[in-house]
Amino acid sequence: MQQLSAMDASFVYLETPHTPMHIGSVGIYDPSTAPGGFVRFKDILRFIEQRLPGARSFRQRLVRVPFDVDHPYWIEDPEFDIEFHVRHIALPKPGDWRQLCIQVARLHARPMDLTKPLWEFTVVEGLDNIPGIPKGCFALVSKVHHAAIDGMSGVEMSVAVHDLDAKMTPPEKPDTWAPENMPRVADLLTRSYFNNLLQPMRIAETIGRSLPGMAKLAVQAGKGDVSLKNTRPAPKTRFNGKVSAHRVWDAVPFKLAEVRAIKEAVPDATVNDVILTVVGGALRSYLKDKDDLPKETMTAMAPISVRQEGEKAALGNLVSAMVVGLGTQIEDPLERLRFVHEEAVNSKAMTNAVGAKTLSDYSKLIPSGLAGLGARLYTRVGAANMHAPAFNVVVTNVPGPKVPLYFCGAKMVFSAGTAPVFDSMGLIHPVYSYVDTIAVSFTADRDMLPDPGTYAAALRSSFDALKAAALKTAAPKEAKENRPARPPAAKPKLVPKRAAKGAK
Repeated sequence: MQQLSAMDASFVYLETPHTPMHIGSVGIYDPSTAPGGFVRFKDILRFIEQRLPGARSFRQRLVRVPFDVDHPYWIEDPEFDIEFHVRHIALPKPGDWRQLCIQVARLHARPMDLTKPLWEFTVVEGLDNIPGIPKGCFALVSKVHHAAIDGMSGVEMSVAVHDLDAKMTPPEKPDTWAPENMPRVADLLTRSYFNNLLQPMRIAETIGRSLPGMAKLAVQAGKGDVSLKNTRPAPKTRFNGKVSAHRVWDAVPFKLAEVRAIKEAVPDATVNDVILTVVGGALRSYLKDKDDLPKETMTAMAPISVRQEGEKAALGNLVSAMVVGLGTQIEDPLERLRFVHEEAVNSKAMTNAVGAKTLSDYSKLIPSGLAGLGARLYTRVGAANMHAPAFNVVVTNVPGPKVPLYFCGAKMVFSAGTAPVFDSMGLIHPVYSYVDTIAVSFTADRDMLPDPGTYAAALRSSFDALKAAALKTAAPKEAKENRPARPPAAKPKLVPKRAAKGAK
């Protein structure tokens, strides 16, 4: 048995019928590269079954302590059944992009069975009418509970079911997995008793480690090296209330080379700054059309992985976060990029001063029973509608592979992400890169964002406007650099004094 960390357990406590806490992905695959040029569902089942040893999350289930007096545990599921976790559906004709988006949203809105290993794969066939996608492709829609993985540790599951070629070479290591018996209630309560005895020591240790960082932050703020403006509450928007049980989803791909070219328009800007600027422009346009744009800048929470080199295979979440202003009050896209870059630099400085790892440890300070009770009460009383939000939206960037991947011999031709929304945060943007493309997808509450196609168009328009502004700035620089050098001006000839006198 392995106990969940406080952060992982918080995702279990936040789970309600209206707020399922799973993340996932949408991959589209071309079966023409597979042996025989097609892939059958039974081939997919057999392929995934061979790859189960590649990730521990595949066959581990939760065991909750009675009354949530302590955080849950992972055990090897004694009743594991792969056919429960791998499903198969097909789109009706014409099988276009909008139909796929609706199906992904429906799948994502359904809570997972917390008594089973917390993952599901749904194979979606019938993708015959999507521009840029070969006819006959299928999608793999994955769902994995946030308690089991974060964006970086989820790479382990992706690696387990993907190859670098279409050969489908089986794993060399034998499967040595063995199920565990369900623990007795008395054993769980005994463990909880001793864990809770140690809680005051954990609190003192975490506070002690944070004090030097807090002092450092105070000194930097006093000198003016760091601004505390990132600690301000965010303005209230339509995305910051109690969410419903329904979701919408869409994704917009961009060329990674174009994103990198845009960031050169502002010194030291990053790819992440560009994406945040695009999101800020889209939110500005979308909310302005609805006469709902706040005067102050909207903010985004950007998760930061604090996973060490030796912790890549660890279960659960090892993340902190920074809050960045999106410049939604700025019309000029290039000025917005400069604003976002300055906000990101300041937020990183604040996080580094205290320590991202230390900030993530603060989740350990809340007793498990109170954490679960607080999460349930927050939802039931609709507290999200009663306070200013800490941030407006989430933008989480997950770096992907730079080479093509293959699933059951089929080549992946598109990749995007899905993510959970919850009370006070009804819009999240998972950003996935794959080979030469970066896809900005979004999951949102359907009542807060009823027209996902309009918001997807706003993301495209925001990117195009930023790209045009960056190219316009780069053009004079290139012209100046490529302009041929002028020859030095000829010196006037000096006339000898005598000759000058004679001429006079």
